[in-house]
Amino acid sequence: MATNLAIDDALLKHAQKISGLKTKKETVTLALKEFIQRREQEQIIHLFGSIDYSIDYDYKRSRNRK
Repeated sequence: MATNLAIDDALLKHAQKISGLKTKKETVTLALKEFIQRREQEQIIHLFGSIDYSIDYDYKRSRNRK
């Protein structure tokens, strides 16, 4: 998908330099992937402490060993 964007050239050059990538497209693609990953991790953090576990659950009992 071709898209025209007005991206701050200094930011793009800095990102390209610290990433070691050769093209602007690679740099923007990596930045978007990292952005998505970080946002998804933030959503997972909100789940901590929200799951109730049974104190008497015995995970070993459910194993099927013969």
